[in-house]
Amino acid sequence: MTDSKTKQVPYGAYHKTKIPAHDPEITESQPGSPMGELMRKIWQPVCLSEELTDVPKAIRILNEDLVAFRDRSGRVGVLQRHCSHRGTSLEYGIIQPNGIRCCYHGWVYDVDGTILEMPAEPKDSKIYDSVVHGSYPALERDGLVFAYMGDPAEKPDFPEFDGFHYPKGTKLVPFSNIYPCNWLQVYENIMDHIHTALLHTNMTVDSVDASTKGDLNLDGFEDFPIMDWEQTRNGNGMVFIANRRNPDQQSIWVRITEMSFPNLLQIGCLFPSARRERHSAVCLTRWHVPVDNENMIIFGFRHFNDEIDPDKAGLEEDCGYDRIDFLVGQTGGRSYEEGQRAPGDWEALGSQRPIAVHALENPGHSDMGVYLCRKLLRGLARGETPADTSRAISAGGKDTLHMYSQDSVLNVPMQSGTDDAELMKGYGRQILAIMQEADELPSDKRDAYVRSRLDDLDGGYRQAAE
Repeated sequence: MTDSKTKQVPYGAYHKTKIPAHDPEITESQPGSPMGELMRKIWQPVCLSEELTDVPKAIRILNEDLVAFRDRSGRVGVLQRHCSHRGTSLEYGIIQPNGIRCCYHGWVYDVDGTILEMPAEPKDSKIYDSVVHGSYPALERDGLVFAYMGDPAEKPDFPEFDGFHYPKGTKLVPFSNIYPCNWLQVYENIMDHIHTALLHTNMTVDSVDASTKGDLNLDGFEDFPIMDWEQTRNGNGMVFIANRRNPDQQSIWVRITEMSFPNLLQIGCLFPSARRERHSAVCLTRWHVPVDNENMIIFGFRHFNDEIDPDKAGLEEDCGYDRIDFLVGQTGGRSYEEGQRAPGDWEALGSQRPIAVHALENPGHSDMGVYLCRKLLRGLARGETPADTSRAISAGGKDTLHMYSQDSVLNVPMQSGTDDAELMKGYGRQILAIMQEADELPSDKRDAYVRSRLDDLDGGYRQAAE
């Protein structure tokens, strides 16, 4: 927020040349930082499986230099990059049947960091017992490589979400989007849902060729939503609830997207059917992963199934390394002039400075979700937020995890003498409450329960109106 003592006068740049520091508590992710330690408590994606070939992959994640590889037995490893012997980078290592061999003196490390071979040392060398190279537990899931970078004694189960399995026939296609800026300004952008009616429809561009809008038909998303934001899971997450009235004036479209802190979210349908049908399935699962404090990568799954995309508008082949199949401007693959003429998220977010300076902002009503997101992350970083008890149901991998992201269309006509914005917000909150009611149900019963309750909500209103 702008300092109240700063002179607010026309042509007043002279009085605004002092740039405050960024907010380290919720933007920095190096070891020992509050957010860095929080992110190390969950499994983080670190690269796409397709990036692991017959040579190692140098990666930088959470401000750490690492190397990822798949050995010839098919196991994935994520090790600290510099050899424990003399510091040679293992990005030049030779992949082995088991583990990776340093190119300099031939030390071989298993995926857990134990030393398997030291060709130039005696067979009974005490180094075998005294040195273990830094390594992180790693796994592959549907084309993404994940690492757990926290205390190994506290390693959690890998999270399995409803959307990975339901509806039946869902295919998860991995992708990444690379951004030259801090992780938080990309993550919190989701709670700034109003920007979809501006940036993503080129409303802010004077004149633009229709082809620059990309393949996605944004029918409905160009309408300004009536917004609501709520914290979820004892402050361990939050949602936006975007309420829009459909053109028929007889129905409303309620869209809910949930963040699961510190850096995961799931997004509902991205196609025109979002405003026509009920979608409990999600279209995107995204982790917003810091590379360092000034660079980040979105890693995620694009969900393909008949429910989320009945018109077959999505394209699997357009998803992959730094590629996603919707909205031009999600990556930096365009020319500078193309970005200027029709900017997307990549241009808007990256241009907020490498680390956005919150002290210079002048927030408005539409920024309430962004500021709630920051407040909740700060509470987590400080250890002030109670545990997320809603995740206990998945202990031991017996069930999948529920998130509240969805799109619902309800028959709710406009009512004479009633504030339509408040009417829609009331229904939006009821839909969220129904989703929350389903937390304790087994995975295979949640969707049917939610749809039944929405039918009750919908039909109950029609009966009352009649």
